[in-house]
Amino acid sequence: MKRVLIIDDEIDLCMLIQSYLSKKNYEVHTAHSLKDGFEKIESINPDVLLLDNNLPDGMGWKEADNLHRRFPSMNITLISAFEMPKDLKMQFNSSIHILEKPISLNDIEKYL
Repeated sequence: MKRVLIIDDEIDLCMLIQSYLSKKNYEVHTAHSLKDGFEKIESINPDVLLLDNNLPDGMGWKEADNLHRRFPSMNITLISAFEMPKDLKMQFNSSIHILEKPISLNDIEKYL
């Protein structure tokens, strides 16, 4: 069973994604800040990270590269309400996926 961690401050969105993925037999955890998310990464060792781009305590895109280097086997997808600049998308190459809001649950499942 794949472990998924969602780090997003939109609690309703987290609950929706968690409910959907749990029904599909994923083990889903949530955090609503980078600080809490980093603690959960260390404790649950997720296979997949869904990371909001804009959180109360920092920007997800600024942490994505570092997280990818520290946990190279963890699949990371950034979720952004804003269109990401092309140069930033190119920086991530294929190592970090980007989903722009509004997102569908089917879109999320493609990146698991």
